[in-house]
Amino acid sequence: MRIAIVSDIHSNLEALQTVIESFPEHDKLICLGDIVGYGPQPNEVIEQLQRLNPDCVLAGNHDHAVVTGDSSDFSAHAAQAVEWTRHHIKSENLRYLSTLKPYSRIELNQTLLALFHGSPRDPLNEYIFPGIPDPLARRLIQRGAAPIVLLGHTHMPMVYSYEQDMLGNPGSVGQPRDGDARASFAILSLTEERFFFEIRRVEYDVEKVADKIIQAKLPQFLAERLYIGM
Repeated sequence: MRIAIVSDIHSNLEALQTVIESFPEHDKLICLGDIVGYGPQPNEVIEQLQRLNPDCVLAGNHDHAVVTGDSSDFSAHAAQAVEWTRHHIKSENLRYLSTLKPYSRIELNQTLLALFHGSPRDPLNEYIFPGIPDPLARRLIQRGAAPIVLLGHTHMPMVYSYEQDMLGNPGSVGQPRDGDARASFAILSLTEERFFFEIRRVEYDVEKVADKIIQAKLPQFLAERLYIGM
């Protein structure tokens, strides 16, 4: 079984479409949250994601902020993007976001996967960055109560594997922050005896989405950061 894993699309339709076009043949699709926020096309991204019939979609902290209107712990430009999104999102798409949760557990190919936007300790808001010590990674897997624990939120891909256990993050489709401007996603391959987690990167038309951000009168910084992957 091959599972496509995406996260942190952030209303970036150009990046999402390019990722979809580059998907290898896969059986399942999982989204780890933050469908909206920052970018200029929240409705188009939500509707495109729904057309893919994903097997599981989580809520991210930006999705939650758009639903609730609470962006009190966000930076100024992130909060401005939340308010812009709340003003432009269709009612049916807002209702869809309101049905999502920041965590889930699903069984695929007789393997249990624990999914969190943030972490097992704080499913919505905790950042787990690459470079964490091995003992912490193992504790997070134990806290997730599944052999495979997948996280989003940081916009940085990572993987820690220990025999039959793994902690992984596919990185961000729509706003990478690891110094690589290419969209990031992952393919998780499962057999009855082993797994393989492969990070994939694809180039997309950054200038096109940056122009749309400026035209939408969102903060210019949100366009500029896309060129450098930060």
